[in-house]
Amino acid sequence: MSKIIDRNELQRCLAGTNAPALVEALPEKYYRDWHLPTALHLPHTEVKERAAALLPDKNRPVVVYCASATCNNSHIAAGILRQLGYADVSVYAGGKEDWSEAGLAVERESQTA
Repeated sequence: MSKIIDRNELQRCLAGTNAPALVEALPEKYYRDWHLPTALHLPHTEVKERAAALLPDKNRPVVVYCASATCNNSHIAAGILRQLGYADVSVYAGGKEDWSEAGLAVERESQTA
């Protein structure tokens, strides 16, 4: 079972001295559309293949998110990360939907008019 955090806790963690690696577990198209600031892209279907290169420190906290509270990609990715030996993995269950509803800043891969 994944440790669940909410938006306020995520913001506190990201502002702290030991900020977690923030990981989006959605397919590339959705990551490119927009993602949370500083988020790395690690689709839930590629965690086993790409985690070691993207997240070399297994002791660094990791927070995984996806689209919304009804999306399971983040839970799947978090489970695989734990199986791979990552010590501190959490899920921001509200995901992109919760973040955008709060009006918080996002990053976009390409700015189109």
